[in-house]
Amino acid sequence: MADEMTKWLRFRHGGATSFGTLTPSGISVHDGEMFGRNAASGRTLSLSEVELLAPCAPSKIVALWNNFHALAAKLNQPEPPEPLYLLKATTSITAPGAVIRRPSYYDGKTTYEGELGIVIGKTCARISPAEADAFIFGYTCVNDITANDILTSDPTFAQWARAKGIDDYGPFGPMIATGLDPAKLMVRTILNGAERQNYPISDMIFSAQELVSRISHDMTLLPGDLIAVGTSVGVGVMKEQVNTVTVAIDGIGELTNEFRL
Repeated sequence: MADEMTKWLRFRHGGATSFGTLTPSGISVHDGEMFGRNAASGRTLSLSEVELLAPCAPSKIVALWNNFHALAAKLNQPEPPEPLYLLKATTSITAPGAVIRRPSYYDGKTTYEGELGIVIGKTCARISPAEADAFIFGYTCVNDITANDILTSDPTFAQWARAKGIDDYGPFGPMIATGLDPAKLMVRTILNGAERQNYPISDMIFSAQELVSRISHDMTLLPGDLIAVGTSVGVGVMKEQVNTVTVAIDGIGELTNEFRL
């Protein structure tokens, strides 16, 4: 990962899916592969000309639970000795700006969860925390939307995959930023104009590098895979018929989606 910060985007233009970097004059379109060899093509597009997509297409989404000291304390939960995580369906992915609708069969509570996302840049398995930065491409904004009443509806089985895997319940983006120190970042979540979350990534129980290392010992991580590092205090229910949710991380950008009941 380069020391200089770069913001990568993926978009649709003229019926074709492309990628590039954000510059003061617009999007510098690139040829090649985002996680492989690529080069600027010399073409520049304005943001108004394109349809932004999720900035990559992960083969899997790993989502953490109970990974912040402050939230564990608030919930009176013991801090885990190893990362606790689930896999979120890739069909839950939707684009920045997309309208997300609660399924017609479900009338229970749905919550937002503003989070930092780690994007993997190179295939990695069984790496150490000290090696992890070489395999991390960059960082993005995630809203890990959850159908809470589904999660706990059966007392014999916590339905993490179903509650978090509903179509469109996994927006992330709008960019992947490289050259950042995640420990210096703050995550803010704004619901209908009111700030509901504002917490430091430095409060994580397991750092970004520890997460990549430990997860890579369980499963091989591939280029483009997304790790949602978990959330902290301030998670809440989206109660209005139309809810505008923004996950903002300075240095990365703002992910805004509309959630409709």
